Amino acid sequence: MSWLFGLNKGQPEVPPGLPVPPAPPAPPAGSSGGGGDKPKDKWSNFDPTGLERAAQAAKDLDNSRHAKEALDLSRMQEQSTQMEHQSKIKEYEAAVEQIKGDQIRVQAEERRKTLNEETKQHQARAHFQDKLARQRYEDQLRQQQTLNDENLRKQEESVQKQEAMRKSTIEHEMGLRHKNELLRIQAETKARAQVERENADIIREQIRLKAAEHRQTVLESIKTAGAVFGEGFRAFVSDWDKVTATVAGLTLLAVGVYSARSATGVAGRYIEARLGKPSLVRETSRFTVAEAIKHPVKMAKRLKSKPQDALEGVVLSPSLEERVRDIAIATRNTRQNHGLYRNILMYGPPGTGKTLFAKKLAMHSGMDYAIMTGGDVAPMGRDGVTAIHKVFDWAGTSRRGLLLFVDEADAFLRKRSTEKISEDLRATLNAFLYRTGEQSNKFMLVLASNQPEQFDWAINDRIDEMVNFALPGPDERERLVRLYFDKYVLEPATGGRQRMKLAQFDYGQKCSDIAKRIEGMSGREISKLGVAWQAAAYSSQDGVLTEAMIDARVDEAFKQHLQKMDWLHGDEEAQTRTLTRPLAGATAAVGQMGFTLPLSEAPEAQEVIAPVLESSTKLEGESLAPLSDIDQPAEGKSAPPAGQDCDDAVKAATEAESLAPTDSEGKVTEKQDKAASPPPKDGTPV
Repeated sequence: MSWLFGLNKGQPEVPPGLPVPPAPPAPPAGSSGGGGDKPKDKWSNFDPTGLERAAQAAKDLDNSRHAKEALDLSRMQEQSTQMEHQSKIKEYEAAVEQIKGDQIRVQAEERRKTLNEETKQHQARAHFQDKLARQRYEDQLRQQQTLNDENLRKQEESVQKQEAMRKSTIEHEMGLRHKNELLRIQAETKARAQVERENADIIREQIRLKAAEHRQTVLESIKTAGAVFGEGFRAFVSDWDKVTATVAGLTLLAVGVYSARSATGVAGRYIEARLGKPSLVRETSRFTVAEAIKHPVKMAKRLKSKPQDALEGVVLSPSLEERVRDIAIATRNTRQNHGLYRNILMYGPPGTGKTLFAKKLAMHSGMDYAIMTGGDVAPMGRDGVTAIHKVFDWAGTSRRGLLLFVDEADAFLRKRSTEKISEDLRATLNAFLYRTGEQSNKFMLVLASNQPEQFDWAINDRIDEMVNFALPGPDERERLVRLYFDKYVLEPATGGRQRMKLAQFDYGQKCSDIAKRIEGMSGREISKLGVAWQAAAYSSQDGVLTEAMIDARVDEAFKQHLQKMDWLHGDEEAQTRTLTRPLAGATAAVGQMGFTLPLSEAPEAQEVIAPVLESSTKLEGESLAPLSDIDQPAEGKSAPPAGQDCDDAVKAATEAESLAPTDSEGKVTEKQDKAASPPPKDGTPV
């Protein structure tokens, strides 16, 4: 209860359990508080009033009735103070423990860093030692390689020296052997010559004796054979029965040989006409024994196949599609009713679907088809007539009816009067005209050409139907682009069996845009464009066909198409410059292609031949230059279509030719022939 008396006032109390701080040092001796020289003791500054007041307070407290409560309150204050000191002591101890934990943690961190640094040093030391070991091993290998190379070089030099020594030794031996052989041959030759000179008379005598003996032997053999044959012939002639039997036997033998030869020829021609395929036919769907043996499964599928749609896979304009569908239906009904087939001419630019439609027409009608090309006829020469007859004989034996498709027919069906063709080709053309002079219920003739104006007039007379396969329009181009995009791009990309993928973009819109950009391209060119897209995907690194790749291929294909058109127009201009004088009022000639104008704009035959009739009065003092103008229509008009007013045109041309100067044999003179013949296709002047 020191606080009651004011003791230790102003000094902090030391908690129990802690060391008591030392007392402040005593002031030095001789110092004084008031500045005097008189020394003072420890009680000189004591104030007794505080003790008096404390004593008085204790007395008052003892006399008070609240003394016990005050004592309890003071005791509680003392206890609370001690508890506060206890809590401070605990906090101090916790702080000390935390400091110890931090020290342990710092030591552990330092130890870990030390271990990491040691590990890095060990690794660096191991890496350096490994590097030194590798370098030392590489140096050893390099030294070993150098040593091996040196040893190999020394061995090669040694081998070369040995080889050179052996070669020189062999050459020396060969030289010595050659000299010895020459000496031996010379000695043998001299000895043989000397022996022959010494024995010349003996050798001549031996030869003479052998010749005499051989002559005697031959003479005796001839005498013996003559006697034997003579006796036999005399005995044969004297016996009439033997002579009769011999003559009858030879006669029967000759008859048998001739009959067998004739029968074999007839059977061979029959088998060839029935079963064999003519050499001019390039492709056919007709059943043959050879194809059945080679491809039995294919022939079985062909026999089980059903008639297909004539326009399946063929994209045409609506008007042309309606017309060819009518032709397909009429052909099918004609076959079913055993009627007469109509001959068709299909003309137009290349790649517009003529061959494809001919095959589809035959399959739709239930007929067999045979494809031949006009370029195969001219090289056959004299055999062309026989080949043409074989083709038509073979066509006449078909039970289902045969569609004979002649591709590039203008190659051998050219005009006979205005073109210089060989006699063999002329005879082949006459044979073709003879076999197609009448309608047939066995075969149907379909001609395809890019230049129908070059056909002979007799060929035009045999055409019953003409179909113009023009270039595809905008709608047809879009259908073709979609068709070949599905065939060459979408199907391989979605099939999963090929290395091809397709990027994500609007396929339908892209096909529509491409159709607008490729104006003027044919169906074949569009199909090749689809193949080009497929090739672009296959040539890419990841096999993905992107929109940029498609556009690049389209631009390249259209650029090539424009280049082809420039070449075509250039050829037409070159041929125009080499033509003879045009008709009055005409300024230029049309191109040589047969599809410059549609059929509706073709002029009448009278318009083309009228100038011929007007110029017939001027032919007496002039050459036949106007005749060359007959075949060259005026500017802005194309040649008349084949089969249109054919009789009038032939009559007018015949009258014009009758007025031309001829020679003694009735042939047109060379001057007229040169004027009437058209210029060559390459544009060179005649």
